[in-house]
Amino acid sequence: MLRACVTEFQGSWDDYLPLMKFAYNNSYQSSIRIASYESLYGQACQTPLCWNEVGERQLIGLEIVDLTSENVNVIRERSKTVQGRQKNYADKRRKDLEFQEGDRVFLKVSPWKGIMRFDKKGKLSPRYIGPYEILERIGNVLWRSHSREEATWEPDDSMRVKYPYLFSDIR
Repeated sequence: MLRACVTEFQGSWDDYLPLMKFAYNNSYQSSIRIASYESLYGQACQTPLCWNEVGERQLIGLEIVDLTSENVNVIRERSKTVQGRQKNYADKRRKDLEFQEGDRVFLKVSPWKGIMRFDKKGKLSPRYIGPYEILERIGNVLWRSHSREEATWEPDDSMRVKYPYLFSDIR
């Protein structure tokens, strides 16, 4: 929806964002099988283009509470169904990685905000480092791939303060 708006209005697309929000909130959502506005307020949005009922509809007291809680339960149930379908799809395509001794691998570096790594900060910092050669398989997930000296880029003193149990056998 936004892509079509950006292409259509090009330079002034941001002026139309409130209209896009309105359109999105009043559009049928296939995952919950109802419009967001309708699930929240218990009725379709009445606009000058389409009046569902002539006159005002008043929901008071327990009726609106029951209707809203019923909508929440239906949406929750449908979301679980969609989530289960997505999980099944992902599980069918997931494969476990197996590494052998001697393989060369790259290590993923998770980006932390404000931390400078490898002389670069933010988006320009590398996503992967290496390659490292696997020297020994220790378990299903843990491999020895380098010596202790090159295992971290944090200062040694701060690591000793944060994780003293890791340094109990050293020195």
